[in-house]
Amino acid sequence: MALTNTWRALAAAGLLLLSAAADPPRSPAELYGPLFEAVQRERVFDDGKTFVDATARATPQAILEAYARERPRTRAELKAFVARHFILPDAPAETRADDLVAHIRGLWPQLTRPPLDPPAGSSALALPAPYVVPGGRFREIYYWDSYFTMLGLRVDGRGDLIEGMLADFVSLVDRYGHIPNGTRTYYLSRSQPPFFALMVGLSDSDSPALARARLAALRAEHAYWMRGAACAQRQGACERVVRMPDGTLLNRYWDDKSIPRDESWAEDVATARESNRDAALMYRHLRAGAESGWDYSSRWLSDPTRLATIRTTDIVPVDLNSLMWTLEDAIATRCRAGGDRACARDFATRAERRRAAISRYLWNSAEGRFGDWDRETRQVTPVLSAATLYPLFAGIASKDQAAAVAATVRAKLLAPGGLRTTLTRTGQQWDAPNGWAPLQWIAVDGLVRYGEDELAREIATRWIGNVERAWRETGKMLEKYDVEERRPGGGGEYPLQDGFGWTNGVTRALIARYGEGGGVAGE
Repeated sequence: MALTNTWRALAAAGLLLLSAAADPPRSPAELYGPLFEAVQRERVFDDGKTFVDATARATPQAILEAYARERPRTRAELKAFVARHFILPDAPAETRADDLVAHIRGLWPQLTRPPLDPPAGSSALALPAPYVVPGGRFREIYYWDSYFTMLGLRVDGRGDLIEGMLADFVSLVDRYGHIPNGTRTYYLSRSQPPFFALMVGLSDSDSPALARARLAALRAEHAYWMRGAACAQRQGACERVVRMPDGTLLNRYWDDKSIPRDESWAEDVATARESNRDAALMYRHLRAGAESGWDYSSRWLSDPTRLATIRTTDIVPVDLNSLMWTLEDAIATRCRAGGDRACARDFATRAERRRAAISRYLWNSAEGRFGDWDRETRQVTPVLSAATLYPLFAGIASKDQAAAVAATVRAKLLAPGGLRTTLTRTGQQWDAPNGWAPLQWIAVDGLVRYGEDELAREIATRWIGNVERAWRETGKMLEKYDVEERRPGGGGEYPLQDGFGWTNGVTRALIARYGEGGGVAGE
C-alpha cells in the first residue's frame, strides 16, 4: 500500500475513512508454505517470530522457486537460505540514564517509529502516523499494550504520540474492521482486549471531525466483537459471542483461524500433538488465548500443569466483558453528545444488560471475587486472578463487591513486589509468581475508584520498588517481574523481553501519582 504525503496527513488527522480490504494481506505461512514450515519445524531461529518478521528480498514466487531448486534440508542449510533471501530484523539498542524517570523519558524516542509504508516482502501493516512499540521482539504496535504505554506518554507531555497512535488505530479499523493483535499480517485473524475506548479518553482533541471518526471506529469495533450474536442466539456460542442462561449476550476470546500461529508454529504443533485432541480445536484455543493477552495462564487450562488442556473458548472472561461494558458505555456517551438519541439509548441498554449479567454470572459472593464463567460447569471457575479487579476498574462493581474484592486481593494477591497474576505456579507467564504492569494499573485505578486508597498505594509503591530494583541491577525495563522474589520474571514461550512499553507507561504514571522512593515497601 503506497501512502502518499496527502494520505498520511489526512489519516493522521483522523479525517480519512478507508474501505475494509476485501482480501486481507496474506501471512508468511500462507505466502511461503513449505519453506515456512521447514524453517519453523527445524527451529532455524530460537524465536519463531524472527522469521515471520523478516523482509523478503524477492517475490514469494521467486523465493519458493529457489527453495525448490536448492532443496535445503538441514538447519544450517535453511538458515543460510533464509539469510540470502530475507533481511532479518535488528535487535534495538537501549541506553541508561541516572534515575528511573529520566530513563523512561529517554526510552520514548527509542521506542518511537515513524509512519510506516512497509516494503514489499514485509509482514508489517502500513500505519499513517508515528507510534510506540513495546520493544525487544515486539517490533510493531500492539493493541492493548498501547493503552498502558499512553498513560506514561500523557504524563510526559507526549500527546502528539497519543494522537498519532489513535490515528493509526482508526486507520486499522477502517481497513480491517477491527484493531488486530498487532500490526502484522499474521495477527489479522484476532484482536486483543478492547481498550480503544479508554485510549480515546486520553485524547485532548476537541475536533468534531475527529470525534465523529473515532465514534465510527468504536462502533465498528463493537460490531466486530458482536459479529456472532445472531448465530450465538441459536447455537449458544458463536465466534466471540456467548448466550448466557438468561439469554444475555456476553463475549469470549476467539480467533478466526484454527491453524498454528505463524509466530509460534513449532510450539503450537507440539502442544496439539501432546494433547491428543482435535488439532484444529487446539489451535483455536491457543489463538484465543493469544487474543486474551494472557498467553498463557491457568485461567484457560483444565489442568494447570499442562498447556495441552487449554480451553480458552469455553470461558467467558471477566476482563473482556468489563471492557465491553466500557466500550458500550463510551459509545452511548458519545452518541448522546452528538445528538444521536437512538444510538445512545441502544448502547446504554446494552451496557446495563451486560453490567447486570457480569454481577449475576461472574461474581462469586462466597469467595469475595469476580471470576471467569465456565460454559461447561455453568459457574465461576476456581481460578483467582488479578482479572478480578476489572469490574472495579470499569466502575460496574457495587460498593459491597468492591470491598470484598479489596479484602481478597490484600489477603491473597498482594505480594512483596506488587500484585500477583494468579496464585498458581504453572510455568506459564501469566501465573504466579509473575506480576505485569497492566494488571498493577487496573488494580490501583480500580481500587482508588472505590475509595480503597491504602491498598492501591501499597500495590503501587511495591511495584515501583520492584521495577526500580531490577532497573538498578540490570539497567533495563522489563516485560514482567517476579513479585514474590522481587526480581525479573520468567516463564512462557520466549525469553524475557526488555524495552518495555507498558512497564514504562504504567510505572511512569504510578510515579506521577505516588512519587518515587516506593521501593521501601515490601522490604
